[in-house]
Amino acid sequence: MRKSKAKKRVLLPDPIFNDVLVTRFLNNLMYDGKKNTASTIFHDAIETVAKRTTEDGLEVFKKALANVTPQVEVRSRRVGGATFQIPSEIRPDRKVSMAIKWLILYARKRNEKSMAQKLAGEIVAAAKEEGAAFKKKEDVHKMAEANKAFSHFRF
Repeated sequence: MRKSKAKKRVLLPDPIFNDVLVTRFLNNLMYDGKKNTASTIFHDAIETVAKRTTEDGLEVFKKALANVTPQVEVRSRRVGGATFQIPSEIRPDRKVSMAIKWLILYARKRNEKSMAQKLAGEIVAAAKEEGAAFKKKEDVHKMAEANKAFSHFRF
C-alpha cells in the first residue's frame, strides 16, 4: 500500500442520549448536512418507539441494531478465471456501519407518513426480529452459508 491509512475521526457523543452510536446513526441519517433535522427525526422516532413498546426507546434501538448486525458476508474473488463468492468475517466497525445503513434504507422504503414514524416502525420490527432490515441480515447469512464450500479460497 502506497498511501497511509486514513485516521479515524473521533465522534462527539449525542447531547441528549450521550452516546457515540447515536451520533454515528444521525450522521448516516442526515441529508445535505442537515444534522438538526436528522436529530429531530431520530429523537421523535425514539419517543414513538418508547410509547409503542413501553420500554426505554434507546434500549430498543440498541437491541434492534444488534439484531440487524451481520456476522459474515460474501466477497467476490477471482480464482483461475472464475469468480467465487467467498464467505468472510466482517470487521466490527463495518458490522455496525452495515446495520445502521440497512436500518435507514429500509425505514425510508416503508409506507408511513413521516420519516420519524417510518424509522420507529423499522426499529420496533428489528427489535422483534422482523422487518426488512432483519430479513436483509438473514439473506446475507444464508448466502454465506450456501457458499461455505468456497471458504478455503479465503485470502
